[in-house]
This record gives sequence, structure tokens and C-alpha cells, in this order.
Amino acid sequence: MPDLTVFSKLESVLGLTFKDRDVLVQAFTHRSYLNENPSFTLSHNERLEFLGDAVLELVVTEYLYHNFQRPEGELTNLRASLVNARTLADVALGLKLDSYLLLSRGEAKDANSKARHTILANAVEALIGALYLDQGMEEAKRFVLQHILTKLPDILATEKYRDPKSTFQEFSQKYVNITPSYKVLAEWGPDHDKHFRVAVYLDEEEVAVGEGPSKQEAQVAAAVNALKEKKWS
Repeated sequence: MPDLTVFSKLESVLGLTFKDRDVLVQAFTHRSYLNENPSFTLSHNERLEFLGDAVLELVVTEYLYHNFQRPEGELTNLRASLVNARTLADVALGLKLDSYLLLSRGEAKDANSKARHTILANAVEALIGALYLDQGMEEAKRFVLQHILTKLPDILATEKYRDPKSTFQEFSQKYVNITPSYKVLAEWGPDHDKHFRVAVYLDEEEVAVGEGPSKQEAQVAAAVNALKEKKWS
């Protein structure tokens, strides 16, 4: 059995004390841990993740609505940049939440994979769900404001909220009247840690190539490179 007293340290980091610490522990319990420890009395964190995802979206949406007079499409892109797995994994790493994860031995060894980043992002959502259940909406909101919405200035400064694929398509149609297409050139790696190389084309012209841990992310990387290649901004 794990040493669950370490979660008192996390409570100190969060600046609060859980009424039911089991809810906090459950937020960090991955399904794989239960497969190896069937006598563990708590469930995995997927239901808390489901709840936390909804709370996170509501808090971020409300904040953006009240603080930014922008069209709905831009607000949607800003929200997506704040609640995506990459941002949430960065938040988790900044808080050193990986040290609290309850994982199978196999998952615990796989520290730098895309799968681990997904587990960390899911744990942040589960933690928000646990905060909501145990501490109420105000504490869940405080966490989101303090640890997630603080990423917003960088997202705005670097325009990370702009979707490179949409931007490249917009310019392609404007300048050459062509809709871009994407093709997977190669993929490799095991199922839990795949890698893709994708090219973006304007008709028969291969404009640029991008790589990433999913087809979507490789397409985005290709679009970014294509914008640079064409000097469209």
C-alpha cells in the first residue's frame, strides 16, 4: 500500500485541508494502479476527471466572457488553449503533481511519454473535481484562477490560441484560392507512444512537413512550418 500521508504535503501546497482526504487520493489514482492492487479500497479517478472537466470549462468560460470583448470564435480558441492537455500537463508539472500519482509499475517507468502527459492532464481535471466536491465551487475556482488562468498572458502574447491549420487555410484560399490537404508520410513507435510525420500540400505542391505525437499535432506543426515557408502572417 502507498504512503498516503504524502497527500498532507499536497494539501499544504494547495493551502487547504480536505474534509475527506479519500477524495483527494482518488483524484491521483490511475486505473492501472487498481489492476495491480485489487485490494485498494478507492476507485480510479475517471469520474472525478469527468466532473472536473465540466467545472474547469465553466470557470474558464465565465472568466473569458466577463474579461474579453471578443467574438465567440476567438473566445472558443482561447478556452481551448487553456484547457487542452498540454497546458494542463504543464500545470501538473509545475505543481509537481507527478509525485502523487498512483500508477502501475509499468506506467510509473514511462515518465516522459505522451501517455504520461495525458495522465497528468487528467489528474489536474480530477483534482478540480475533488476540490469541487470537498471544498465547493469557490475553492475549485480559486485553483483554476491561480494555476490555469495565469497561463493566459503567455497564450495571448504568443498567439498560441490561433489555430495554425485554420490560419494557413485562410491565407491559402485568400492568396492562391486553394484549400490545403494533409498526408501522413510516416508513423512509428508503440501504440502508447506513437509519432507521426505529416506533409501539407497546395494541390501537388508539398509546402512543409511537421512531426508530432498524434496526426493532429503533426498537422498543426506542418501548418506552422507552411506559414513560415510562405511568409504568411
